Amino acid sequence: MRLGGRLQAAIEILDDMHTRHRPVPDALKDWGLSHRFAGSGDRAAISNLVHDALRMKLSHAFIMDGDAPADLAVATLLRQWKISPEELTASLDGDKFAPEIPSVETLTDCLARDLSQAPAHVRADIPEWLAPSFERAFGDEWEAEAQAMTARPPLDLRVNTLMTNRDEVLEAFTGQGASPTRLAPHGIRIEAGEGPQRQIAATSEVSFARGWFEIQDEGSQLAAGLAGATPGEKVLDYCAGGGGKSLAFAAMMNNEGSINAYDADRRRLAPMVERIRRAGAEIIYIKERMANLAGLEGRMDRVLIDAPCTGTGTWRRRPDAKWRISEKNIADRIADQDKVLDEAVNYVRPGGEIAYVTCSLLPEENTDRTRAFLQRHPEFETISLKERWKSAVADPDQPVPYATSNLGLVLSPRRTGTDGFYFMAFRRKL
Repeated sequence: MRLGGRLQAAIEILDDMHTRHRPVPDALKDWGLSHRFAGSGDRAAISNLVHDALRMKLSHAFIMDGDAPADLAVATLLRQWKISPEELTASLDGDKFAPEIPSVETLTDCLARDLSQAPAHVRADIPEWLAPSFERAFGDEWEAEAQAMTARPPLDLRVNTLMTNRDEVLEAFTGQGASPTRLAPHGIRIEAGEGPQRQIAATSEVSFARGWFEIQDEGSQLAAGLAGATPGEKVLDYCAGGGGKSLAFAAMMNNEGSINAYDADRRRLAPMVERIRRAGAEIIYIKERMANLAGLEGRMDRVLIDAPCTGTGTWRRRPDAKWRISEKNIADRIADQDKVLDEAVNYVRPGGEIAYVTCSLLPEENTDRTRAFLQRHPEFETISLKERWKSAVADPDQPVPYATSNLGLVLSPRRTGTDGFYFMAFRRKL
């Protein structure tokens, strides 16, 4: 397909999402099923175009003076893919599959619009009602923090030190743009491509089948490191999901001790079976039901709560979620977070720890939950995170990314080059 056909496809998918209120994966899948002639390169380019358009939806609409799917898709080519009005018009000329677009003069005038005159939430490309939450989270830097969420995310890998080392994995990715992560000591990063370029399929690599690495954002790797699991400990991963952090713990603990992986939705645990086998993680025990946790009460050295959350920290990867979040979503997740925290305390021994993690940037889910937990559970105290940070990162001189309130740490694309995460740790008093 030429650019015109890809542009038209992106417009159709964006329109389908808008009219039928559908998430990106569903709309992309349906388009692909009805256009089987499109090759893998075409599908990747169209997916990139749709995701990029959603990442900067509001500022694109301001520049184009319209928010129709065609406005957003054309603005994406001009602003994010850096195609000039003249180049774009020439590329579409004579293409019978291309949509009609404004003239070169009109597009040039659009690009000349002064975005600084737009409302702050438009410049930040977030829903207006969430701007106060971002300001609470980041103070005067909230707009820049939100803007950093509009970039494409990299592909991050965590080297499985039970099987190999980082140098060997880097060698396996020779010629594919892989480099060590800046903060995570066992991470590898492959930067996002530009324009139509697709990201490599890392899970198709022989080294993946050998268990040499897992796909895991650098921020998630750091959260596991901050939790501080050590060999010989008894650990409970209370919201284990697919098991990414349990696998990281197994490597940190050198397969010494025990890791109990539980999730309220046991279907989410199913992928762990193969992941555990591939990684050679011998100390992970999947607990399908709450009843399987009987006997662990008051015995755990460490309980990890990777809490259910709105996922605002992952907006680079799921930009459509940015425009579907609601106040009810936040209220529901807050209730979930308080519930799992209250349940987790039953498993912590005196002197043991709870690590509370979200992939959210909203203080309602982060520092507010920390304060509420401490009020409900005076038998717990906060843990100083300065030394924990130094031991978790490759370079201990990297600045500690404290939350604005100093209650916990906040990772973000702008601060740490990672997805957005919150981390806090509590210790049960002796």
